[in-house]
Amino acid sequence: MSALKNNKIIFIGGGNMAQALISGLLGRGTDAQDITVSDPSGDIRAQLAEKGLLSVDPVNDAEGAKKAVQAADVVILAVKPQVMKAVVAAFAEVLDKQLVISVAAGLSTESLSAMLQGYSTIVRAMPNTPAMIQMGATGLYAGVDITGEQRQLAYEVMAASGLAMWVETEEQMHAVTAVSGSAPAYFFYFIESLIDGAMALGLDRKQASALAMQTAMGAAQMSISSEDTPAELRRKVTSPNGTTQAAVESMQANQIGEHIQQAMQACYERSQAISAEMND
Repeated sequence: MSALKNNKIIFIGGGNMAQALISGLLGRGTDAQDITVSDPSGDIRAQLAEKGLLSVDPVNDAEGAKKAVQAADVVILAVKPQVMKAVVAAFAEVLDKQLVISVAAGLSTESLSAMLQGYSTIVRAMPNTPAMIQMGATGLYAGVDITGEQRQLAYEVMAASGLAMWVETEEQMHAVTAVSGSAPAYFFYFIESLIDGAMALGLDRKQASALAMQTAMGAAQMSISSEDTPAELRRKVTSPNGTTQAAVESMQANQIGEHIQQAMQACYERSQAISAEMND
């Protein structure tokens, strides 16, 4: 039986990431009436109502929002890190049994606990934007106060929108940021470059875009479904003295692999710096 069954979930914040996770949960069979969203935007609440979801205005109905948190089994913090402290102050006092999942980048479980008046039943999650199409990749970290049942519940919430994977230490969340959290942008950049290169070689933008995007999707799916490693798949399509070998040798000569790793290191270090600034 799914750990999600019969659990009441409240999202604090109803923005893009919250709506991506909600779509995943609904797609996995969660009843719309088991999901509530607390958001001050009337437009967002109207959109949610069209999907049959419950919502509450934390500004004009602060008491109702607090009661909704109190009645929930899972509280998902989906607001910007900069406003987190002010937002959670409105309901921190009613937390006693809820699993809190934060998708706010940079905020440590220690800092979140301090904002929540010492409450420590917290899981950190680092999803990425493909969660919006249920193709996300999420890193999860749980502190020592999280039970096995709560770990499973947090996993199923996040896995509803794609791959979810636990890391052992909170420090590893910076690595998650570098390899998946920020990484969709790396692939978008590569696809941009493929399109520009194809146009320079004579294709029009529509042709270049279609071929580049389909190739990226196909290569990713082959990597997922094949028993071969990406390195082996590359070797299999690289004929000696052929066109692919010429391209790969050019990339190797220009140290493209090393540059990608340097970019990831820069992302990792910036993630550490942002976290340190937020958690001071």
